Amino acid sequence: MKSSLEWEQCWLNYRPCSRNAIYFQTISLEGCSISSSIISNAVEELINASTKMFGTSISLTERRGTLVFAVDVGLDVTEDGFTLEASSGTCIVTAKEDRGILHGMFHMLRIVMSGGLLDETSIVQRPDMKLRMLDHWDNMDGSIERGYSGKSFFFREGEVIVDERTRDYARLISSVGINAVVINNVNVKKDAAYLVTAAHAAKLAVLSMILSGYGIKLFLSINFASPIIIGGLDTADPASEKVSSWWKRVFDNLFASVPELGGIMVKADSEGAPGPFSYGRDHAYGANMLADAVLKHGALVIWRCFVYDCQQDWRDRTSDRAKAAFETFMPIDGRFRSNVVLQIKNGPMDFQVREPVSPLFGGLTRTNQIMEVQIAQEYTGQQIDVCYLVPLFAEILASRTFCSSTSDSVRDILAGRAFPMDWSGIAAVANTGDGIMWTGSDLAAANLYGFGRLAFDPDLSPQEIAVEWTVQTFGEDFDVVTKLAKILMRSWETYEKYTTPYGIGWMVTPGSHYGPSVDGYEYSRWGTYHRADHMSIGVDRTSTGTGYTAQYQPKKKLLYDDIRTCPEELLLFFHRVPYTYVMKNGRTLLQNWYDAHFEGVSEVETMIAEFKTLQTKLPVPVFKRISKRFDMQLSNAVEWRDHVSAYFFRKSGIPDVLGRQIY
Repeated sequence: MKSSLEWEQCWLNYRPCSRNAIYFQTISLEGCSISSSIISNAVEELINASTKMFGTSISLTERRGTLVFAVDVGLDVTEDGFTLEASSGTCIVTAKEDRGILHGMFHMLRIVMSGGLLDETSIVQRPDMKLRMLDHWDNMDGSIERGYSGKSFFFREGEVIVDERTRDYARLISSVGINAVVINNVNVKKDAAYLVTAAHAAKLAVLSMILSGYGIKLFLSINFASPIIIGGLDTADPASEKVSSWWKRVFDNLFASVPELGGIMVKADSEGAPGPFSYGRDHAYGANMLADAVLKHGALVIWRCFVYDCQQDWRDRTSDRAKAAFETFMPIDGRFRSNVVLQIKNGPMDFQVREPVSPLFGGLTRTNQIMEVQIAQEYTGQQIDVCYLVPLFAEILASRTFCSSTSDSVRDILAGRAFPMDWSGIAAVANTGDGIMWTGSDLAAANLYGFGRLAFDPDLSPQEIAVEWTVQTFGEDFDVVTKLAKILMRSWETYEKYTTPYGIGWMVTPGSHYGPSVDGYEYSRWGTYHRADHMSIGVDRTSTGTGYTAQYQPKKKLLYDDIRTCPEELLLFFHRVPYTYVMKNGRTLLQNWYDAHFEGVSEVETMIAEFKTLQTKLPVPVFKRISKRFDMQLSNAVEWRDHVSAYFFRKSGIPDVLGRQIY
């Protein structure tokens, strides 16, 4: 078993403090008990933090302490919400449930570690989103699909792993408000199908108890064809009585052994995965069969809307993979059980650097839904290139859907304000692994932290989150905080500039998805993405093109249909545009393309120069690790600039008006 000394504690690495010590002397409990695993963990965290920050151990007292945890079932907050009041030497965290106490405790520590004062603090937190989930794509052999941070700490050689790191993981994600995790890959293959059997129940029970002690529910990805794979049946047809009976037996046994299990996740009829389409059934039929099987256990079925079976002919200009999810799920809106939750990718394609919001948000109005984003950076630098994604997520949450006259943003939908839902929220494909700093790159941890914080409190700005994370991770030095936060805040748009601006997407090396390959996927069976010739570039997805824009509400359809009102950052996603088209800044599309790629490289060079000024202010190993990643990023940015610029110069014959070298 590894020791916690072999991995870092990220933003929970409590440093010595000179302020707020008055509140860290004694703690008392009101309406809650140390016998609760959640309260016990909260107290243990406080003792650990107090020892490291002030050199003294906070102690429990039966009298009112300087710190009070109070559960009040009548409090006007959500289950995970809390109030925090501090004055006159007493700090009181009040919540409706134990989970709220835990989140309030972590928030109090966050204030202290961010350099703030608890005196006269008065905070009420009511989390918008009921589900705040991490999706791990870990495999039973220890590998991680699209993992850039080492191997799995959940699995090794076909076995479930539970050790000291498991608890540290739970602490990390609970501290930012995550309350659900799927530990295995949505692409359930080989040994992973057997996770629902007795062979792994004992370890899963221990794992689920550790997670539940931090307010986190465990979920498992399942294979829709398991009745055939592990059950020995000749079909997985959801209409078959023997199939539904088999699933009920499996889940009855599983929940008897792992009662804290939150539910299951299913990827069906996508990228070769089996599903209800194989039997002529729709997705409501398949999801409801599983939902009925877990209903009595109070569990959920998270059903992914990434239906990626829409193979197309690149010669056919009318077909459009972007339309697939909407065409599959809109006709069955309202037909799903109350414990089914549709998980919808933020855009219609696949976690590109920028996409329009999926039209299912604002389309579906009678079905539980959560949004899926990706912090693993599959298409956004793979935790080599700095790409702080919280500004992207905040932009998506603020996007209006025009599904009603009020409360029509994506955030409103995921919070359950736009229309009633039993379950809603947000999920992210995780970016963790067994490396020393958890996320492959030190700066990539900002995405893990930032996703959790934004999901718990969407009123926070990406800038506030960046500063919070930087201070807690690297300390309060003004120069360090200012420069690292600045690097983070401009990194997403910088990455976009030197890769694929204006919504074009893709152009990545097939398979690895890192580095440029303009035509790498252009003639694939899964779709075409830029359709560049010597005159124009882009896909016409308007009502006179593939018709994709018709999937949006009328006001948004009109916005995207008209090239004059279509946001320029999405111009090439929605329109086919001549290279000579004059954009709002007075320059042609192609000149803007050249400029963006050269500017992107220049901005990376500026980031590196600014980072180097921090050499004496950061730990030597940290500085070396980040510097090495920056060297790789610069090389990647230059390759993108030269490769893509040369491609379009050769296609169009139109030179760069500034005369920069294009090969």
